[in-house]
Amino acid sequence: MIRGSRSGCWCQEGSSTSAREAITILGLTGHHVEVCDPSAHCLARFSRFVRKFHRCPGLRTDPAGFLAFVEQLLARQRFDVLLPTHEQGFLFARMRARLEGRTGVALPSFESYRAAHSKAGFSLLDQWKLPQPLTRIVKSARALRDAIGFPAVVKTSIGTASRGIWFVRNRDDLEIALRDLGAGDAFTDEVLAQDLITGTTEKAQSVFCRGRLVGFHAYRQVAVGVGGGEAIKQSVGRPMVRAYLETIGGQLGWHGALSVDVIMPDDGTAPLLIDCNPRLVEPVNAYRAGIDLVGLLLRVSQGETPEPLPESREGVLTHLAMQALLGCASRGGTRGDIIRECGRVFTASGPYAGSREELTPVRLDWFSAVPLAMTAVFLLASPSSAIKLARGGFGAHLLDVGSIRKIESEGFH
Repeated sequence: MIRGSRSGCWCQEGSSTSAREAITILGLTGHHVEVCDPSAHCLARFSRFVRKFHRCPGLRTDPAGFLAFVEQLLARQRFDVLLPTHEQGFLFARMRARLEGRTGVALPSFESYRAAHSKAGFSLLDQWKLPQPLTRIVKSARALRDAIGFPAVVKTSIGTASRGIWFVRNRDDLEIALRDLGAGDAFTDEVLAQDLITGTTEKAQSVFCRGRLVGFHAYRQVAVGVGGGEAIKQSVGRPMVRAYLETIGGQLGWHGALSVDVIMPDDGTAPLLIDCNPRLVEPVNAYRAGIDLVGLLLRVSQGETPEPLPESREGVLTHLAMQALLGCASRGGTRGDIIRECGRVFTASGPYAGSREELTPVRLDWFSAVPLAMTAVFLLASPSSAIKLARGGFGAHLLDVGSIRKIESEGFH
């Protein structure tokens, strides 16, 4: 949440990269920022911009307790804006009537939020005539075996931060995916199988005000980090993707932040929508390209009706040093490889020439050096620990099928 000099904002988790980047933007623009998270050692703890940290129950493990914590804090002190930077928006959209009037928050109806949050719900793009890879929805291992074609991407209906995704190129990959899906009881919900399209991954994010798009930015992946995330990004102009988002937001009557992932096919055909996130995703590239989507979201949250922002600048490079180091190690990098990657990052050479740091901007926020240095030390001690370190962000601030069913249940309060 935000509170103080310009406005007071409460960020509802501090473990994700998106929350950490939003905090940087909020701090640089003079807002008072407080954070709650179930982890005492989340990324947000290591920022000079966070005025106060509140340790709270986990959204996944205790959604009712998390909601009670938020309501109790709202009753004790004033916050101008409640800023759900990750999956807390699902809970807040469900209980929006209990939050309205107590703080500013920008969220659509729960039905619209649920459609964008669920990969199965978002896969219903055909009715809006929006392009996506061939997608099949299945509810059993047998149906998946019958439906899948190679190569493909298999996704659980609920998942974020690269959770619940398998790249299936042959029968052996399929057996691994089926084993994991069965172990996680994924078939109690819907599972998607999408054709795997070769091309460049891009992301686009936007802010809507009552169904009208008022801010838009897109970037492409220049270098991959761990788990398919971006290590280096470059801002791009994508009027066609902007039109896609305008259609989605208009159809859903969207209010707040909305992002999509797209593939730009190698064959030069139109971009294809592959995923959706009802939030901003790592917004610093947009900020460096001249578009403050976080500030725009605050204005919408406080009831303003802003005019659409101008287009962002193309060609702006940014990077996430932690992602770069984790990605290097996860691809089998040796200690020597990691040291060389550290050197390129810190001297802004090689692929990092002309790029600015997003996640841990040490020159602006000295405290952010702590998680970056710890990551480097752990990887040098054990390069094979990269995947385990990356999964440290898949914490109790994220939802699973069980917690979603609790929140959706008629008796939830």
